[in-house]
Amino acid sequence: MKTVILDVRPPDELMAGFLRAWNTDKQQRSARISFASPELLWKVLTLKRWELLKALCGAGPVSIREAARRVKRDVKGVHGDVVALLDAGILSRTEDGEIEFPYEAVKVEFLLQAA
Repeated sequence: MKTVILDVRPPDELMAGFLRAWNTDKQQRSARISFASPELLWKVLTLKRWELLKALCGAGPVSIREAARRVKRDVKGVHGDVVALLDAGILSRTEDGEIEFPYEAVKVEFLLQAA
């Protein structure tokens, strides 16, 4: 199952993880998209965008109009959410202009600890 991990890591941890991955021969089983703070994660992944990802999970490439039909929303609103998810690197666009969430599962990781 192709999984994407959405996590919260400060920039210095991101760079250290990148360097570790670069220096090993292991292939990663999961893609990883990191955010600098929990606030940024939740700003990008609103409730409506979560619903959109859920509808696109494992669906293959679809048009924005088809994505809007699946979540029972207007095309203009879904288009705005698609742009935000494309900008965050969560969705991708195919050569023929369709959108795709190329994963079958999403895992979210972050740690909440005392200040």
